[in-house]
Amino acid sequence: MSVNAASVAPPAATARGRRQTLWSKAAWKFRRDRAGMIGFGIVLVYLVAALGVWFGWWATGWAEVHGGKWSPVSGEYWFGTNLIGQDIYQRSIYSIATAFEVGLVVAVLSTLLGAALGSLAGFFSGRFTDEVVLWLMGVLDSIPFYLLVAAIAFALEGNAYAMHIAMISTFWITTSRLVRGEVIKLKNLEFVEAAHAIGVPEYTIIFRHIVPNTLHILLVQATITFVAAIKSEVILSFLGLGVKDGMSWGLMISESTLEVLAGFFNNFLAASVLMFGLVMAFNMFSDALQDALDPRKVS
Repeated sequence: MSVNAASVAPPAATARGRRQTLWSKAAWKFRRDRAGMIGFGIVLVYLVAALGVWFGWWATGWAEVHGGKWSPVSGEYWFGTNLIGQDIYQRSIYSIATAFEVGLVVAVLSTLLGAALGSLAGFFSGRFTDEVVLWLMGVLDSIPFYLLVAAIAFALEGNAYAMHIAMISTFWITTSRLVRGEVIKLKNLEFVEAAHAIGVPEYTIIFRHIVPNTLHILLVQATITFVAAIKSEVILSFLGLGVKDGMSWGLMISESTLEVLAGFFNNFLAASVLMFGLVMAFNMFSDALQDALDPRKVS
């Protein structure tokens, strides 16, 4: 009597093959999403620009006074100069690096924090840990975001990372809620019960066996948080609560308020168009990624 090879395959190997199949289907679906691929390509162009700034390849003279007041667009000054003669092109390109730095730091740390607290709350749902996490979510949700940023900035006495801390303190909440709900479903499945039966410690079950199964949620939430962090940084910098040492699109728009009244729009247009392009492209990429990783569509 012949034996089916799949029937004797180890459970871990079977699970690994199934996981690879789901991810390969998601990758195939994402590649077929034209809007998502276009958005991903545009994001890569922005990323290259940010990498060039970080490595000092370009936009190194963003703070230098190169020309005269409000010099027009020319071969030397691609976007013209601002009120004191600084190159708007270099300042706007440098701001791409600022946007990526804020977006990446806030997205990664808030997603990790949300995953950790959400998984603990979900696994211990109805117990003390869950009640504490839910209470913390409710407290932070009740405080207006910009008021919280102002309070943290004041408490840290103008620390350059006050904006990052304020964003991370609030952006983890949505991720945590989603992960908590997913973990509540996952913890009743057979592989978790089997781990309990053989004596695997609870925290090992949570972070080694359950959290990896929420990766599709974490990836999508990280992209959404990335966009939210960039938009928040621009608003906060415009209000004087964001970037202190450096340049950002929010500071450029803030500088342009008086220039627009004088009929000079280069500063405003450069910052606004570049910000719109990155946010729109990342939204397209995020939507395509969310569709590709939807378990109901890739299974």
